[in-house]
Amino acid sequence: MGISKYTSQFSLTFKLAYPVMLSQLGQVMVGVVDNVMVGRLGAETLAAASLANSIFFLIMMFGIGISMAITPLVAVAEGEGKKRRITKLFNHGFVINLVTGVLLFGIVLGFSPGIHYLGQPEEVVVLAIPYLLIITFSLVPLMFFQTFKQFVEGLSQTRQAMTITLICNVINIFLNWVLIYGELGFPALGLNGAGWATLISRVLMGGIIYYYVKGSKRYRRYRTPLVFKNLSRPIIGRMLKIGVPTGFQFVFEVGAFSTAAIMMGWMGVNALAAHQIAINLASVSYMMASGLSAAAMVRVGNQLGRKDIVTLREVAFSIFGMVAIFMSFFAIMFIVFRNHLPLIYIDDIGVVNTAATLLIIAGIFQLSDGLQVVGLGALRGLSDLKVPTLVTLIAYWVVGLPLGYVLAFVFDMRETGVWIGLLTGLTATAILLIYRFDRLTKRMLNTHHQPPHEMAP
Repeated sequence: MGISKYTSQFSLTFKLAYPVMLSQLGQVMVGVVDNVMVGRLGAETLAAASLANSIFFLIMMFGIGISMAITPLVAVAEGEGKKRRITKLFNHGFVINLVTGVLLFGIVLGFSPGIHYLGQPEEVVVLAIPYLLIITFSLVPLMFFQTFKQFVEGLSQTRQAMTITLICNVINIFLNWVLIYGELGFPALGLNGAGWATLISRVLMGGIIYYYVKGSKRYRRYRTPLVFKNLSRPIIGRMLKIGVPTGFQFVFEVGAFSTAAIMMGWMGVNALAAHQIAINLASVSYMMASGLSAAAMVRVGNQLGRKDIVTLREVAFSIFGMVAIFMSFFAIMFIVFRNHLPLIYIDDIGVVNTAATLLIIAGIFQLSDGLQVVGLGALRGLSDLKVPTLVTLIAYWVVGLPLGYVLAFVFDMRETGVWIGLLTGLTATAILLIYRFDRLTKRMLNTHHQPPHEMAP
């Protein structure tokens, strides 16, 4: 069969992945649109958005990581045909996610005054703090939305969340126009207007997906009451054992980019604004690649439930191939159009030139970024969390960030040095995760997991 056994998996994977890709793109496009519209207010406001979003994205991705425990467990239970267990997983996931959203908002509320001590330009900090608090409060409705999103995606139903996210993104763009610039008789709220638009759109996302799932015949057999009783410690423990390491995986990666933003702030407003533009564009391809990661998690979980390890490996390696092709396209786009893409955000020539340089490095690390996020998804489908979490910690915080600091401030490579450090961390992560997946699944093949078609006469 050769390569055809992998390419034959492309169609099913794409059908599962593309709605998640668009849904994830929708999430990140909230930030992209905010930055484009806020960038018209000047470099200081864009830098404030960069600082606030760096902190918020870190917190948000930890919350999303917690919520993602629902998907692989539901996928395995679906593969095993255990519908009652799926109901229990939903109920426990709802409680965990809602509590997580409230706690994360409380943490940011308590620590937000500490932003003054991060060595950032004071005029940027003053603008950033109120905006940060508004968008962080949107975590509560976002985690509510995530409960239903991860539940239906675990059942291989991915288009619903995509549709809802895209509808609410259009609403967010309209509200940005109204609230940032003061249209239709509303006051011009500037950066805070973008925050309120984000909050309102996420409340709508949660409400729409709730009424969709509750009203759909497809999900009635799973019974999805929102309850805080009859909770099982073992189920909560099992979900947290997946969710917390997943959250920390995101934290270690996103935190590296957030720390890079703080380093950029030490270099000045223009460096921070340029970093925000480059990372904003890179986050578009990353979040779309994370759609393939979600597909890997679901499909690997399904095959694990069926104990078909041969197909499991074929599925996973076909997705590694898909993400390599996909991210190569973005790499070419970033490098070829590096001088034009920053102009979407701002016309400050100094910021544009710096962002263009960073986009070359962003183009180079596209392949590593895509492979590592799919690697994490595939290993999550196997419920393998501890070693991948350790890999991300070491790759970003022991290798990538220290290297970036040394290159930037010791060798005076400034913005370029910081991003070379990030490139190194991403590449190390991708190599180690693929090696880990290959080793684990080969071991499964050689032990008690025998694929059904291998046993057939």
